[in-house]
Amino acid sequence: MSLHEVSPWPHIEIVIAADGTGTVNTGAAEHPVQAGDVAAAREHARSIATDTARRIGRPVRGTVTDPSGTWPLIFTPDGTTHPDTTAPERTAPAAPRSVPPTPSPAPTAPGSHAALVEAAGGNVVPIHPNDDAQLDPAAALPAAPVDSFPTPAPGHGTTTVTTIAGVPQMPVFIKDTKSDQVALTRRSLRDTTFLVDDARPDPAVKGVRGLLTRIGIKSQPSAAELAERADIAAVSRHWPGTRTIAVVNRKGGSAKTPTVASLSAVFGRYGGGGVLAWDNNENSGTLPIRTDQEPHGASVLDLLRDEDRLNEGQSHGLIAGYVHHQQADRYDVLWSDQNDFGDHEIQAEEVRRAHHVAARYYRMLIMDSGNTARAANWRAMIELTNQLVIATTTGEDRAELGSRTLQTIAERDEHGARLAENAVVVVSCWKPDDYVEARRITDLFQPHVRSVVVIPFDPALKAGKIHFDAMRPNTQRAWLAAAAAVARGL
Repeated sequence: MSLHEVSPWPHIEIVIAADGTGTVNTGAAEHPVQAGDVAAAREHARSIATDTARRIGRPVRGTVTDPSGTWPLIFTPDGTTHPDTTAPERTAPAAPRSVPPTPSPAPTAPGSHAALVEAAGGNVVPIHPNDDAQLDPAAALPAAPVDSFPTPAPGHGTTTVTTIAGVPQMPVFIKDTKSDQVALTRRSLRDTTFLVDDARPDPAVKGVRGLLTRIGIKSQPSAAELAERADIAAVSRHWPGTRTIAVVNRKGGSAKTPTVASLSAVFGRYGGGGVLAWDNNENSGTLPIRTDQEPHGASVLDLLRDEDRLNEGQSHGLIAGYVHHQQADRYDVLWSDQNDFGDHEIQAEEVRRAHHVAARYYRMLIMDSGNTARAANWRAMIELTNQLVIATTTGEDRAELGSRTLQTIAERDEHGARLAENAVVVVSCWKPDDYVEARRITDLFQPHVRSVVVIPFDPALKAGKIHFDAMRPNTQRAWLAAAAAVARGL
């Protein structure tokens, strides 16, 4: 379907305030939006609009109003957003052409059904005449435009109009069985859905509202729970083809390895596996030390040695002899060469070959990296990357080198410039009282990247094996938000 052919109904209304709060009205329900700032609120609202388009199975129109202005947009089921260049005016729908004019009514009493029909511009809402006393004024909103229902060409069908208690109903088209021509075209039928856009969220399951739900009092979820659900939906998606994420910073000790392991755990747990964390270090990297190990001790060099066998293999289990599975967190790890006495330095072509093999077996590759942006394997990784993540701690030298790494990638070529503009920065607090410094670093990065997420201090990330269940709940929630920010760039 061309974007110019998108139906004006339903029309999603998004309103965002300067404090990051707002609403999304899909026509069937109104969703609250509550985020830390306008940018985060836009992302949350966009995910709700995209979910509506996905449920309907076609693009939908909408209008976004925030402190910087108002824009007409089109939201598509695949998650992309386009400007609505047609932007039709939403006027009250015209009366159906096939309905004959109705005689002028007698004077009506204020608040009666007939008076409400007049106020609605003549677009009647069929109800029983005896319901006037209990009528909710909201029920008299104009009906959907019946001009969108096709009328038969002369000689190919008839249109009948029925009435209930004297109120005209929607025209009914009766096909002329003697003719092969039908008013409905294939295109219009393809764009028609009989599914109801029921955008009401499931009842709350967390906090006090969740407790009320469990004892039988169904409660609407809070804005925080709705935001968490949107993040879970984002990281649970499966994209066509393999997606590659590179986690980089030229400074050692900038939390690249904890970022790789934690993002892999989130995508693996919520997306059902199919995630490979790859230690693309020209030397012996730390990812094998911070994750669980299999008895075989294989590395990327073993994979490259047997690449022909793996490229010809038809069983997913074949890759298990070359990677190290993380049982609880549902992802695998591909080691760098752990031989401290070896002299083999991974080359660009070897990275491309290993990536070709890994892409046969995994839907997502999250690559850890060394500290040398000039290294051949580092450059090859950037060439293969779909989403860039800059990892840093709250140490100012780590943040400074992270910024320079971003600049290096942005100035390298057109692909690098796109990666840098769409980058996600993950700021890990190195000490419990680092939130002020984290806020300062966030403010400096925000104008240059798509998203910045702060990870709170957590002893589970400081040393030892990295396991998602060992982290504090607020740390787990922060990693979910970071992974969702990455996912929305894919």
